[in-house]
This record gives sequence, structure tokens and C-alpha cells, in this order.
Amino acid sequence: MKLTKKRSTYSLLLMTILIAALLSACGKDEAKSTNAADSSDSAQTSDAAVDPISIKLADILTNPVFRIAKTEGFFDKYGIDAQIITFATPAEGINSIFIKQADIAWGADFPILNAVSKGDYSIIAATGTNTDIAAEKWKLYVGSDIQSAADLKGKKLSTLRGTFLPYLWEEYLKDNGVAAADTKQIGQGGFDEAYVALKKGEIDAAWVVGAAMIEKFDAIEGVHELTDMSKTSVRIGGGIIAPNSLIKEHPTAVANLLRALDEASKFIADNPEKTADILFEEVKQPKESTLRDLTTNNWEIGFKQESFDSLTSQKKYMLGAGIIKDDFDLASKINLDSIKQAAPDRVTYGQ
Repeated sequence: MKLTKKRSTYSLLLMTILIAALLSACGKDEAKSTNAADSSDSAQTSDAAVDPISIKLADILTNPVFRIAKTEGFFDKYGIDAQIITFATPAEGINSIFIKQADIAWGADFPILNAVSKGDYSIIAATGTNTDIAAEKWKLYVGSDIQSAADLKGKKLSTLRGTFLPYLWEEYLKDNGVAAADTKQIGQGGFDEAYVALKKGEIDAAWVVGAAMIEKFDAIEGVHELTDMSKTSVRIGGGIIAPNSLIKEHPTAVANLLRALDEASKFIADNPEKTADILFEEVKQPKESTLRDLTTNNWEIGFKQESFDSLTSQKKYMLGAGIIKDDFDLASKINLDSIKQAAPDRVTYGQ
């Protein structure tokens, strides 16, 4: 009887030890799994070295990429203390680099080319927005007496100063048999100014982009949409520009900036509703307008042969029109070291 009791006790003790050992092993495996996951996340964050930097970014109200990168912590992740400075147009933001009001700017090919032709600046990436869908978003609004492009002869046409619009007008009018010299282009500072001028009859036609602006122009009495840019031969790319000194002194920070923008773009694609909420909170951009624009107002940074071809075409026009006085080697103004680190699979130029 005593022997049986002792055996039962030993069996119970042995079973307890085995269970404890199994639980301990499971705990270690779980810890290893958790640590492995943590290490993986940490590795993803630390794949790029961090070069802490304070930087000023030129932007406009309707662009979500910079603001999402800032508000959602993508800049912070890479040690970038970013200050966003808002301008009426991207062209104004690019011009602000000349007086060191901003360090990084973005915009259409036209003002980008104008900038790199003047000094020690380089294009570090394209925004990937030179698509037919993006072109369709540019609408031409005209007065009631204009029913075709031919009717634009002798009319006053809005052109936002420093933007690609003179090039668009030139190509659109030429394609429709109207000489640009037979029209009068009126330089304006932004779409709001064009809106007031068209409403008052001070101009006869204006190209407009952005859901919020299009809604405003649609509501002008006696004004209608004549066409959109997708029906022209013009496709406008976008680029990001930086001073050569910044690229040279902080190559890691510039590459990390592009990584942060790429991650912000992916966040925007996955979270359109939250993006719209953030833009409303930050700049009072109507949520519905943001959602309508996101299909064309979100970037896929890289640099493809098409980007170079678009720049080459517009450079030729700008030289011929005297906008750029001295020719320059375009290839020497493109520095892709940073984007090749941030998104190497999206760089096809030169391959």
C-alpha cells in the first residue's frame, strides 16, 4: 500500500515537472517568435542609416503626400524634422528655394526645368503623375461665347505665372489652328485669382485642376467646360528638386526623405478616408474633394525614361520660347542616387 502511494506521488511529481518543462519550452518559443517579429520590424526601420536633419518643404494645400508623411510619423521615423511651407502653386514653392525659404520643392516639369537651368539644383525624383488620368483632371473653362478652340482667337487667357500653362496653351492652340500670338495671356498668381477674373469677365478662359476648384468654376454663371488636357498632346510630369549642396552634405537624409514620401504614398493608397480627414483637419480641404483627387494626387516616386522624355520635350519648347535663355545638359541636372536607394525598382531611366 505504501509502495503504491509512493509510486503515485513520484508519477505526479514527474508529470508536474514534464508539464512545467513543456510550458517553459513553449514560452521560450513564443518569446523567440515575438523577438523575431520585433527584430524584423526593427530591421525594417533600421535598414537605412539615420541622418537627423531639419528641413523646410515647399508645398500646396491640396497635396497630401508631405502632410501625411509628417502627421503619420514617416519623417520622424527617419530623424527628419520637417517644416511644411504652403504656397499658392508648386511653381512659387520652387522659386522659394532660390531665396532659401525652402530646401526641397516639387512641381511640374516646366518650373522644375526653369529652376535647374539657373543654378546648382538637381532633380532627385519624379512624382509619377504624368498619366492620361492625371491629364483628364485639367479642365478648360471658358465664357459662353466660346464654343470651340477657334473662338479663343483675340481672347484673354489665364496663365499662372511660372507654371507650364504657357506651354499647354501653345500646344492646344497650335493643335487647333490658332496662333498663340493671336491671343493675350494674362499672368495670375493662383486659381483663386483666375476664378475671380473669369467670374468678372476680365479673362475669357482658364485651365483648372483639383476637385474643389473645379466645383467652384462649374458654378460660375455663363461659364462652361470646353475640354480637358487628356484631349491634347500635352502630358505633364512632376519632379522633386533639391540644392546640390544638400544632396552632397546629407545624402542619407535625402534618400530617407524619399523613403518617407514613398511610405506616405502607400499609406494614402491604403487609407483614403483617413487621409481625407487629415487634410480637412490640417488645411480645411473638403473631404469629398480630397477623395475625388486621390486617384491622381498621390505619388509613385521613381524616375523612368518617360520622365526624361517629358522634360526633354518641354526644355526644347522653353528654349525656343526664350523662357530658358541658355541651353544646358539636362542629364547633368538629374541626380538619382537618392531615389535609387529609396525605390530602386522604379528607376528605369538610363537602363
